[in-house]
Amino acid sequence: MPNLTLRRRAVLAAAPMAVLAFAAVPALAAPTINQPAPDFQAKDADGKVRSLDEFKGKVVVLEWHNPGCPYVQKHYNSGNMQNLQQQATGEGVVWLTVDSGAPGEQGYLEGATAKAWKAQNKAHSTDLLLDHDGKVGRLYGARTTPHMFVIDKTGKLVYMGGIDDRPYTDPDSLKGAKNYVALALDDLKSGRPIADPVTRPYGCSVKYSG
Repeated sequence: MPNLTLRRRAVLAAAPMAVLAFAAVPALAAPTINQPAPDFQAKDADGKVRSLDEFKGKVVVLEWHNPGCPYVQKHYNSGNMQNLQQQATGEGVVWLTVDSGAPGEQGYLEGATAKAWKAQNKAHSTDLLLDHDGKVGRLYGARTTPHMFVIDKTGKLVYMGGIDDRPYTDPDSLKGAKNYVALALDDLKSGRPIADPVTRPYGCSVKYSG
């Protein structure tokens, strides 16, 4: 019963966060499933400019990130996110973790801090992008951390939404969770249509500038 109570509280806490996340994103044309994913450029933790275009012909996962968010911490402290990253990148998937936290806001990472965080948490993402001005996040309509997107080898967006169906901060909620990202990658690998191409993202609001 204690876990159930915690989960109910988490759901209630998540609702206003989601509202804040919606409000933080300007009204731009939202990316569309089965249409070309918006191209972008952003610097990584080493200051190198990366773009979606450079990964043509590969499956790409975009993961919106905030190390201070308890929903993100659930997935990293448990090793759930790293395990998924390792499995995906081991199969040739490009995994880009995107931090859109603005300077002075929760989640803001600079180059050295970002690299230290990645090493300390043994993340297996291909790269960690620092989207301080929020251009990439707004381009994709990223609302929460985590907010997940999957792009197929042809450059089309095939999944967007939550990482799974358990919008709680309690690590116990991972047991039996339906991981939408893992399932979408499995569907792509098997040549099947994505069973759940759009789901509701959950987590903390992305801390955009302005």
